[in-house]
Amino acid sequence: MTGANSLPAAWAPQPRDQSLQENEIHVWAAPLEQPALSAAPMLRALSSDERSHAERFYFPQDRRRYVIAHGFLRAVLARYLRVDPVDVLMRYLPSGKPELAPEWSGERLHFNLSHSHELALCAVGRGRSLGVDVEWIRAGLAVEGIAERLFAPREAAALRILPRSYQTEAFFTCWTLKEAYVKARGAGLQTPLNQFEVALTPGQLTALLFDATDQRAASRWSLQSLDVGGDYAAALAVEGRGWRLQRWVWTGQEYR
Repeated sequence: MTGANSLPAAWAPQPRDQSLQENEIHVWAAPLEQPALSAAPMLRALSSDERSHAERFYFPQDRRRYVIAHGFLRAVLARYLRVDPVDVLMRYLPSGKPELAPEWSGERLHFNLSHSHELALCAVGRGRSLGVDVEWIRAGLAVEGIAERLFAPREAAALRILPRSYQTEAFFTCWTLKEAYVKARGAGLQTPLNQFEVALTPGQLTALLFDATDQRAASRWSLQSLDVGGDYAAALAVEGRGWRLQRWVWTGQEYR
C-alpha cells in the first residue's frame, strides 16, 4: 500500500511548535501502520465511550487503527491547546460531529477527523466550520450504480460519460467532496447526497455547485480535493474563503 506511507512532498513533517492563525486551515495526516506507533498509550488517552467503541471491533487490526486514529486526533488538538492529549475533553453533537468541551470554547477551534484503511486525516481551523474525508480507493466497485442511487443526477451523468479507466477515481473524488461538505455542515451523515452537487472530474476546479436546501451555500463554502498519494482520495470543506492551507504529517511523538 503506497498511499498511507508515501505522502506527497506538500505534506511537511510536524513542526516543533504549533500556531494556528485565523486565516489558516491545518490538515494533518497520520499513517496508521507506522511501526513505531503503539496503540496502548493512546488507548489511555481516549474517553470511556471511545474505549467501549474500540472494543466492539471484531478484528484486532480494525480496533488498533480506530484507537490510533482517535489518539492522533487528541494529540493534534493538544498541540493547539498546549495540554497533554489525555486532558483534551470533547463532546458529540446530535449529528455525531465532535467538538471541544465548553471549557475550551474561547479557543474557537473547529476540527474534524476521517480515517480509512491505513490513513487518517484531521483538519483544524479557528472560527470556521470544516469537514474532511479520506477514502481508500477500492477497485471493482460498481461505481455507476452507486452514483445513480446516491449522487445528484448531473453528477451521475458526468460519471457515465467518462472513460472506464477514470470512473473509479472520479467517483471517489466526488464522494469525498460530498462527505467533507456534509461533515462540515454538521447535518449528519444521513443527509441525502443527491440534494447538492459538486464538481466531479479529477483535476477539475473543485467547488460546490448548488445545494437544494440552501441557495447561498455555493458562495459560503469552499471545497478542495487533497492529494494524499497512492490508493486514496481525500477532500476538505471549509466555511468561507480567503484561507490558506498547511499540511502536516503526524509522527506520534506525543505517545513515545
